[in-house]
Amino acid sequence: MASTIPFLTVVTGRRSMYALSKESPISNDRILEIVEYALKHAQSPFNVRSTRCIVLLGEEHSKLWEEAFKITAKNSPEAIGVLGPKIKGFVAAYGTCMFFDDSTAYNDLTPRFAILSKQYPEWEEHSSGMHQFIVWAALEAEGLGCNLQHYQPSIAPYVSKAYNVPESWTLKC
Repeated sequence: MASTIPFLTVVTGRRSMYALSKESPISNDRILEIVEYALKHAQSPFNVRSTRCIVLLGEEHSKLWEEAFKITAKNSPEAIGVLGPKIKGFVAAYGTCMFFDDSTAYNDLTPRFAILSKQYPEWEEHSSGMHQFIVWAALEAEGLGCNLQHYQPSIAPYVSKAYNVPESWTLKC
């Protein structure tokens, strides 16, 4: 039986990093490879593969968080004192992985599994969490610290427009 110690060590090390930097110990190609691997291999209800991800690096990453700061300042001026410095810290990171759920992935299942269709949203949430965890743990294993944030739905309209996100995709984190 294989040892689980290395995996559990990664799980222990996987926690939010708040001192983020523009440096990465791995290439952009490796980051994309990890995300693609998770999207392909993580569990999903009925193997529908509804999780989607947009990876932003460089200027696109910075632009997202600068816009998130503006949106937060406009929509929640009372919260910008607390959230503003955090968001500015995210600008200082190397990149962003935005996770979505694509509701159209379930369209083919509904007729076949109509009796279970009310449970799809809950099962999708489980699947989305697994996808995020796999990416987060894998990036940690590669030495790239991560941080999980939930600024949707406030930035969702901006994200949809700026990155041509299909209407069927819902931003999860």
